[in-house]
Amino acid sequence: MGKTVRDESTASAYWAAVNTFCALSDVHVIADAPVGCYNLVGAAVIDYTDAIPYLENFTPTSLTEKEIASSGSSEIVRDTIEKLQKPGRQLILVSSAESEMIGSDHERMLAMQFPLVRFFPSNSLGENEWQGRDRALEWLFKNFDDGKPASVEPGTVSIIGPTYGCFNSPSDLAELKRLIAGTGGQLQHVYPFESSLEDISDLKNSEVIVIMYHEFGSRLGSLLNRPVLYGPFGIDETSNFIMDLARLLGRESTGEAFIAEEKGTTLRPLWDLWRGPQAEWFPTIRFGVVAASSYANGLKRFLSGEMGMQCLFSHTTEETDNNALRKTLANSQPQFFFGRIVDKIYLAELDSKTRFIPAGFPGPIVRRALGTPFMGHSGAVFLLQEIVNALYDMLFNFLPLNRQSEATETHTQKPEWNAEAKALLNEAVKKAPFISQISFGRELKKKAEQLAFRQGQNTVTRETVSLVL
Repeated sequence: MGKTVRDESTASAYWAAVNTFCALSDVHVIADAPVGCYNLVGAAVIDYTDAIPYLENFTPTSLTEKEIASSGSSEIVRDTIEKLQKPGRQLILVSSAESEMIGSDHERMLAMQFPLVRFFPSNSLGENEWQGRDRALEWLFKNFDDGKPASVEPGTVSIIGPTYGCFNSPSDLAELKRLIAGTGGQLQHVYPFESSLEDISDLKNSEVIVIMYHEFGSRLGSLLNRPVLYGPFGIDETSNFIMDLARLLGRESTGEAFIAEEKGTTLRPLWDLWRGPQAEWFPTIRFGVVAASSYANGLKRFLSGEMGMQCLFSHTTEETDNNALRKTLANSQPQFFFGRIVDKIYLAELDSKTRFIPAGFPGPIVRRALGTPFMGHSGAVFLLQEIVNALYDMLFNFLPLNRQSEATETHTQKPEWNAEAKALLNEAVKKAPFISQISFGRELKKKAEQLAFRQGQNTVTRETVSLVL
C-alpha cells in the first residue's frame, strides 16, 4: 500500500504555468482543462491568496466527458482559439492533468492551423509548482527571445520571479526595489509580474539580474548569462546584497553610504528593540517554519542566526512530510510557527497555544500592502516587531483580570499530588511555549485538583492529570 499524504504542500505545475503566464500583460492563457480547473485556479484560489478577484486573461476549453472519453480535445481547442485571437495578444495553450491523461498534444495541430499560438505542456502530474514556474520561465525565453546578442546597459538591474500565487510578493518586491534604488541601480524590468512578453528579450541587456526566490528562476537566470543575486533576508545578508550589487554596478561608495544611512533610519527600530528589555526574551523563544525555501531558510538564518532564537525546525514546502510534522507538534510545540493554513489546522487540532504567523500558501491571507515585507532590512524590522507585539499579547493574557463570571468551585483543603502525577504535569508543561509555561501549568494544576474533588479523591493521580490534558 502506498504512503498516505495528509495534505499537499505545493500546487502542481499546471497552476505554476497559469500563475506565471497570466502575469504577462500581453498574454492570454487557454487552459485545456475542465471548467472546474478554471474556477479553482482562475477565480477561487487566486482570490484568497493574491486578493485578485479573477484572472481576466485566462480561459478554459471546458472539457466535458465527451472530449475526455472519446473525441479528444482538438476540436474544442480550435473553437476556443478562434474566439480569442486578437492583434497584439499572444495565446498560450497550457495542458492540464486531465488533458495530459488522455494524451492531448496539440503541437502539430497548432503548427498547421495556428502557427502563432504556442503550446506549453505543463507536466501537471510530474512537477510541483516551483519546478513548473522554473520551467515556464525558461520556456518563455527559449520561445520568445529575439536571438540578438546582449547589449548590456550599465547600471541596470532586472528582477525575475514575482508571479501570481507567491506569498507576500508585492511587499517583498517593494523592498527589493528600495534596496536596488538605494544602491544606485536603475530598475529595468520586473519579470513577469510587471512586464510584457517582449521584455524577455531585454532581460539579457541588464547589467545585473536579481532572482527574487531561491525556489525558482535560476534556470532563466543561467540562460541570460549575467551576474545573479538573490533576494536577501536579515541584517547581514541584506548588507552583503547591497555591497555585492554595488560592486557589480561599480558603485561601491554609493553602497557604503546607503548602508550607513540604513543603520540610522530603517534599522533604527531594531537596535532600539535589541537594547530594550524585550531582547531578554529572544533566547527563550522557540519557533518553527514551514514555507517555500526562500522563507524557510531566510527566517531561520535571521531569527536563529542573528537574533539568537531557538529554531525547532525549518522545513521547505516541497519536502515537508506533513504526517511527521504533526507528530513533531504533538511532542514539542514552538512559541511561534511561521507556516501555511494546514499548519494552523494542526495547531488547532492539538489545542496549541502557539502563535501562528502566515508565511506561505496555501492559506486564506491577503498580503497586498507594501508595508509587510519579510525580505531585506525592512523585513527584519517588520518580523521582529510582529514577534515582540505577539509577546506583549501573551503577557496581557496572563494578567489577573477581575472578570465577571460564574462562581467556580473553591476548596479550602488542597489535595495531595503523588509523584507520577507531578511528573506528568511537568512533562506537559515543558511542551508549552516557554513564556506561557507558568500560566499553562497553573491552569492544568487547578483543573486536575477540581476534578479530583469532584471524584471524591484526596490525592491527584497520574490518571486524574491525563483526563485534563
